[in-house]
Amino acid sequence: MSIIRFMPYPFQVGQKIHVSEGPRKGDWEVISVDEKKVGLRCPVTGFEAHWARFCYFVEEKDTPWPASTEKDDK
Repeated sequence: MSIIRFMPYPFQVGQKIHVSEGPRKGDWEVISVDEKKVGLRCPVTGFEAHWARFCYFVEEKDTPWPASTEKDDK
């Protein structure tokens, strides 16, 4: 039987992240981390939130951050 294993990502303050899907979709900067919660700040609006740790690592790549919201940018 094949099992898919997930582990919470070990966030570090100062990391710039992009959440691809879901209610937290978008670009964020990690502003705090503890055993149960991660604090994130939107680089565009400055909105800050502290959520239960929720993300899982998918890939790391060089890309513009924050991502452009212009439809014609590629």
